Amino acid sequence: MLGATGGVGRQIVRHALADGHEVLAAVRDPAKLTTEHKNLTVVRADALDAASLTGVVDGADAVLSGMGQAGRHDPLKPASTSARAATGAMAATGVRRIVVVSAAPLNRSGAGQPWLARRVLLPGMWLALKELYTDLELMEAILRESGLDWTSVRPPRLTDAEGKGTYRHAVEAGPAANAIARADVARAMLDFVTDRETFGHAVGVSD
Repeated sequence: MLGATGGVGRQIVRHALADGHEVLAAVRDPAKLTTEHKNLTVVRADALDAASLTGVVDGADAVLSGMGQAGRHDPLKPASTSARAATGAMAATGVRRIVVVSAAPLNRSGAGQPWLARRVLLPGMWLALKELYTDLELMEAILRESGLDWTSVRPPRLTDAEGKGTYRHAVEAGPAANAIARADVARAMLDFVTDRETFGHAVGVSD
């Protein structure tokens, strides 16, 4: 698990543990992940460095990443840099499945989205957050070229509302609504780990 101390990452950890999975969370500062559970192991590692991740992903059934940018102009380009590190570590250890969180505006065609989202919201968000979305686009390109079994989950606006436990999703199309709880994004990411229809695809999710 990468990005376990972020908003989506914390929810992935919570849901995975509730599902009975064993979770290994790779974080720079273990003190920031206060969850304690018999099935949770927290290790210090750099998600932006393949060598640091090799021992972490070795033997894993899947890698889930909630990595995102800390700000609009994050010089580390964490989405793409962590994708490059993770896929490198996975190639070295034979792990094949990776699920990452991306963003709805990467659905540039507007497929599956309402007219307002396609014509107004999407162009406006790209104008305001181009650097962030460009990093996410590079992340997805790295995954496509990796030869791994990847899925990129594209939610719209994220909220801290309590999750419903349900969501709508569309393969290679945008989300049908304009918001979703972080908890439900996490639920979707965990569900998609074994959903072969999502392998090698971007998937829009929403309430």
